[in-house]
Amino acid sequence: MQTDDLIYLDHNATTPLLPEVVDAMLPYLREHFGNPSSGHLFGQRAHRAVEEAREQVAQLIGCEADEVIFTSGGTEANNLAIRGVIEAAGGAGEVVTSSVEHPATAQPCAWLEQRGTTVTRLGVDATGRVREDEAARAITDATTLVTVMHSNNETGTLQPIAAISQAARAAGALVHTDAAQSLGKVPVNVQQLGVDLLSCAGHKLYAPKGVGALYIRRGTPIAPFTLGAGHERGLRPGTENVASIVGLGQAALAARRDLDEVAERMRYLRDLLWSRLSAAIPNLALNGHPELRLPNTLNVRFPGVTGDAVLAGAPEVAASTGSACDAGQTSASAVILAMGIPAEQAVGALRLSLGRDSDETQMLRAAHALIESWTQAVGA
Repeated sequence: MQTDDLIYLDHNATTPLLPEVVDAMLPYLREHFGNPSSGHLFGQRAHRAVEEAREQVAQLIGCEADEVIFTSGGTEANNLAIRGVIEAAGGAGEVVTSSVEHPATAQPCAWLEQRGTTVTRLGVDATGRVREDEAARAITDATTLVTVMHSNNETGTLQPIAAISQAARAAGALVHTDAAQSLGKVPVNVQQLGVDLLSCAGHKLYAPKGVGALYIRRGTPIAPFTLGAGHERGLRPGTENVASIVGLGQAALAARRDLDEVAERMRYLRDLLWSRLSAAIPNLALNGHPELRLPNTLNVRFPGVTGDAVLAGAPEVAASTGSACDAGQTSASAVILAMGIPAEQAVGALRLSLGRDSDETQMLRAAHALIESWTQAVGA
């Protein structure tokens, strides 16, 4: 099967590069090769490009340019935020997080916990959303940092970050949110959210893999966890990846420009796909919040079969299950289990995530292929 015949519904895993992103990057892969820290003309050109991209990212999330630090991606941004805040606090204190975080947040929290930091994990309701009252009770004067993702990468469920930030601020705690999945799909403004730190990843935003950014509110105490020269305010040493940073800036510009139009179109296509699937498959269930979720994300639970089996029978659909497979055994996604879904049902989950290039014909083809696959798998 040729890639042109595939229907790509895995944009939450990674996005293709926008043509305008590639065009913006090419000069910095060819002639503008200077080191941004060099004082000569080659370096000055590279430095100006990095600073322009910093401004473009800042405009997307509603902050000042000097509050943006470039990283190698969302994972590094999360690690710098979480480990950096605790390190600046002397390694003590408490972290409050959720039970449905991406490993890029969950693992740094677990690492800190092994070294003596108290970590409190908030549960979620049946839609995958943190309960505001539970969060308010968990955040106390002992809390140093609250880190809860803005939207879930598997279900698309949006978390009540503004309410969580309000409770954290009242207790004197800092707030970090991983917004990698949200940028370019829903409005994200650090002032409205009330957060002190926010992570983004280029490859979720039609920019290259291997580049990201961390917003750090002015005055936020944070320490670097990698050491070197004074790049990025001394918080992320190492010569900047100029071409990819330029690409991230261009992607941020496009996301800000096209947000409303892209979100409306993806929501329409997502709902079309859901309507076709749910009309043909009895007891098909939605995983995630019916309204408060990303406009591009549809996570469904197929009855009587695993999500892996459905995908295997529909090779033209490129999507993911969120499940883990080991030695022929399929285990359910921890995110779906945390929502209270029984394991025997949770293994039927399938994530279908749309993008800018998705269209109506693709949705109809995908629905047909998935329905046919499920029908054959259950012998209906």
